[in-house]
Amino acid sequence: MKAKIISLLKSHSPGYISGEEISSILGISRTAVWKHIQKLRDNGYQIESHSRIGYRLVQAPDKLYQHELNEYMKSKIIGRKIVYREVVDSTNKVAKEMAQKGAEEGTVIIAEEQTAGKGRLGRLWFSPAGQGLWFSIILRSQISPADAPKMTLVAAVAVARTLREIGIPVGIKWPNDILIRERKLAGILTEMNAEIDKVNYLIVGIGINISLNGDVLPDEIASVATSMEEYAEGGISRIRVLASILNNFDSLYQEFTTGGFSNILDSWKDMSVTLNRRVKIHALGKIDEGLAFDIDEDGALILKKDDGTIKRVLSGEVSLRT
Repeated sequence: MKAKIISLLKSHSPGYISGEEISSILGISRTAVWKHIQKLRDNGYQIESHSRIGYRLVQAPDKLYQHELNEYMKSKIIGRKIVYREVVDSTNKVAKEMAQKGAEEGTVIIAEEQTAGKGRLGRLWFSPAGQGLWFSIILRSQISPADAPKMTLVAAVAVARTLREIGIPVGIKWPNDILIRERKLAGILTEMNAEIDKVNYLIVGIGINISLNGDVLPDEIASVATSMEEYAEGGISRIRVLASILNNFDSLYQEFTTGGFSNILDSWKDMSVTLNRRVKIHALGKIDEGLAFDIDEDGALILKKDDGTIKRVLSGEVSLRT
């Protein structure tokens, strides 16, 4: 009902709509209309009211409510169900708990704040309230466990494509980082629950810095992180950015699940800041250096080491070298 009332208020904005008209359209009492308006105000909506002319929406909060996202969503699978939370420890953790209880494919868990956000290799992801996009997606595609790492590349293309569409010149660093001028803007963490030959579910967690800057970032990441606000012209609507990412991910995911990974891989390569660069890779307690010159069909990084040998890297921590 809240979504319907918001829709009516927006359709009449910046004018007023009477409580009687809302009551008639929605088939509820005027008292019920008033109660819903009060709840919307509690949720951060600025709504003016006058006894003779009705209600007027002055401003909507920058909150990632499903009824706000629905206005911009075009996806068929991703985001059909959205679970919104003000605060969670980790959206990936919540997503795994929901997946284990049978949550449907495409469910998206969104939080305004994470108290224990998860990054790769057990790192924490700093994710304070209202200053970024922190969300996780539940997937149940019938793929083999060996194909699961490709989903990180699919998600990276969706995020990078969205940010480029709004004029932010990002690149993708293998395997899961979105960078601007070699500073980290976003990260992706894909987790899998699988049997030997079957994926039960995948969780794709994405964190994007919208307005975090050096004044609030922890010292250990302030010099290597950046935010959208540093590069975007004008204000940023978190709602529109998130909806666009989900729409892009939805189309890429459908392409991927019908066997169309090669075009996605080409898009990844076009936006890569890793290929044709010297890199240092930390993996399984070993360090390799050389030229990153390709990504294969499985999403593995192909490294030409300094001794001339070729190494196929499936996972690891990559540092770009000058």
